[in-house]
Amino acid sequence: MVEKRKNIKEFEHIGSVINKVLKTCRHESDEELIKVWNLWNSAVGDIVAENTRPAAFKGRLLLVHVVSSTWMHQLQFLKTDIIAKINDALGKDMVGEIKFKIGPLS
Repeated sequence: MVEKRKNIKEFEHIGSVINKVLKTCRHESDEELIKVWNLWNSAVGDIVAENTRPAAFKGRLLLVHVVSSTWMHQLQFLKTDIIAKINDALGKDMVGEIKFKIGPLS
């Protein structure tokens, strides 16, 4: 029997919602993407985080969606630092390369 949701007026953190959705949709290396997603804002800073979003993780390649070609160009200069900050936050050398692509942030 399907359990009805209660009308809850409290907000839920997007990270926990994404974790649930990814677990139901995909079964590969989603845990790594979830870890990167959860630490993205603190690793890259608020301004970069407002204009980017991790989208996929394959092997050691992280695909990041950006809002515009201007941001994509600017982030090329910051790529090495972003990789270092993410790996430092993860506590291991998980991201070896980042590819920036214009795409949706939601």
